[in-house]
Amino acid sequence: MSDLPDCPQCSSPYAYEDGVMLVCPECGYEWSQDGAVDESSEPVIKDSNGNVLQTGDTVTVIKDLKVKGSSLVVKVGTKVKNIRLVDGDHDIDCKIDGIGAMKLKSQFVKKVSS
Repeated sequence: MSDLPDCPQCSSPYAYEDGVMLVCPECGYEWSQDGAVDESSEPVIKDSNGNVLQTGDTVTVIKDLKVKGSSLVVKVGTKVKNIRLVDGDHDIDCKIDGIGAMKLKSQFVKKVSS
């Protein structure tokens, strides 16, 4: 039997070696074999172009997005100011003028350069 440690993320006993890294097949978490666990408090969330997003950034919508449960549409080019990053499937909380509070996926926005 393997003497590899359990996954620090989900405690799965099925970790395997991939080069110098250990990988969990259940949650996809990777960590180094030397035991140093990456304790980053916030996950890195990137926009559609690969730019790192931060809370308070301004982004632009890159695709028409239908608002679930209504006939409203968030149009391409809509500027969204002061975003808030959250955990979950939709990783951006924001308020859009004319629509209200929404959750967006980071893959449908691009960061506006300051």
